[in-house]
Amino acid sequence: MTQYERMEKGLIYDPGDPEIMNEQVPFQDRLWEFNQLKPSDYEKKQEYMQEVFAECGDNCYIELPLRANWGGHHLHLGSNIYINSNFTIVDDGHIYVGDKAMFGPNVIIATANHPVDPDLRARGLQYNKDVWIGENAWIGAGAVIVPGVHVGKNSVIGAGSVVTHDIPDNVVAVGNPCKVLREVSDRDKKYFYKEELIDWDSM
Repeated sequence: MTQYERMEKGLIYDPGDPEIMNEQVPFQDRLWEFNQLKPSDYEKKQEYMQEVFAECGDNCYIELPLRANWGGHHLHLGSNIYINSNFTIVDDGHIYVGDKAMFGPNVIIATANHPVDPDLRARGLQYNKDVWIGENAWIGAGAVIVPGVHVGKNSVIGAGSVVTHDIPDNVVAVGNPCKVLREVSDRDKKYFYKEELIDWDSM
């Protein structure tokens, strides 16, 4: 089994293997060019996302810069997704994002990890575990999501949280480690911030 095949299977592998590097580095070069685009270069941004990302639905927007080990090549985006600036993805493994998800600035999603055994780590070996972000989830500014985690649909991850385990659907979760604070409820249809009412009739 080649190192590339080991990478694809989520096994421990050598990320510096020549076959892997020969495929990865061109994506890194393209990402550098992508990050030089102006805010008004909307069509060029769309071209990059359609050509480089594993999948990219309609009406997806990324505020540059984007940081990604594979340039986003293992990023699967649904439709109507908003990603704020300094989105950092360690996309050696795959990241799946459902429709209408939102990401605040400085969010980090890592799929790669290194063995705890010091001898294996000294050899520069790693392994990857995919990450899933559910439909209509909102990931707050500065949140960190570690390898193998699932975040449920409609859930909110508070700013600065470190998500180390799966988060269910329809909850607000915060902290380090991130824990469920409460469920999304009917009260959220009435108040948008503390005791401030949502003016539904004006929207």
